[in-house]
Amino acid sequence: MTKTEAERPTTTKTSSLLAEARQISFWAENAAPIGLIGLVIVFSILSPSFLTLGNIRAMLVAAAILIVLAVAQAFVITTGGIDLSISATMTLGAIGFGLAWQAGYGFVLSAIIAILAASLIGLINGLLIAKGKVTDFIATLGTLSVATGLSLIISNGKPIPVSSPELLVLTSGSVGIIGYPVILAAIIGVVAWFVMFRTRFGLHVQAVGGNEESAIANGISATRVRMAVYLIAAALAGIAALLLVARVGAAEPAINTQFLLNSIAAVVLGGVSLTGGKAKIVGPIIGALLLTALTNGLTLLGVSQFYQPLAVGLVVVLAALLTRFQKK
Repeated sequence: MTKTEAERPTTTKTSSLLAEARQISFWAENAAPIGLIGLVIVFSILSPSFLTLGNIRAMLVAAAILIVLAVAQAFVITTGGIDLSISATMTLGAIGFGLAWQAGYGFVLSAIIAILAASLIGLINGLLIAKGKVTDFIATLGTLSVATGLSLIISNGKPIPVSSPELLVLTSGSVGIIGYPVILAAIIGVVAWFVMFRTRFGLHVQAVGGNEESAIANGISATRVRMAVYLIAAALAGIAALLLVARVGAAEPAINTQFLLNSIAAVVLGGVSLTGGKAKIVGPIIGALLLTALTNGLTLLGVSQFYQPLAVGLVVVLAALLTRFQKK
């Protein structure tokens, strides 16, 4: 084989990649990783402290909660639904943990109670949407208010201080620069990827989101699938509640709507179709990292917090526009 013949496959491959990069669908499919790389380059130039080990560790820990919520939201959105109650569900789980800990139940039992309290909202969502045929927007908007109200009522509207040694280890422990919250989020991401792409259930989730009538015709129970994804999302919100309590040091009854908006934004940035049927797990995780890096970078540059939601909103709108050009 001549040198020219040996180089030809490489040249052809390079030309193919360049041709693909010229297509807007390439940028739409890879918006999250391209955006994250771009932000890292820009902020590392503008702020010398952006890529320090301490700041990288802080960003990863800060991203852990959003990663878990983004993975949770990805399951729901893959079916063509949406969960507006996820941040309120996390708050209820946090309050459940705080009250159980205050009552002396210990870390493990308190954590189980937190996940069960959150899962209750997921069960209600699933029943309303799958069996009651209530639209996901209305159903989860209603349970958002229910979970918020319950959190305020059972806590008397007051934060519940938690001094659990286990939570202290969770929030401060690390392997190198990788904190335990990040490791937990990574494990959840890996398990979620396996479930979505290597199990029959995951295929059913994608099938229901792609074409529900066709899925039912092939023997898939759309009702069970929809109930399951809302239950999974709520259980993951319960786990996120543990990370939130560990980070804050208390169970706060006030809902943080930023987690709701950013969890949906991360999924959009990650390339999951809002109309359902197109699943991704790694994409939403990268989307969560992108949003965290954006907020962190703006803070380091001294940009007012008033402008940060504006920046996040602009990024999400751009990503939403790009989804129109994704490959079907």
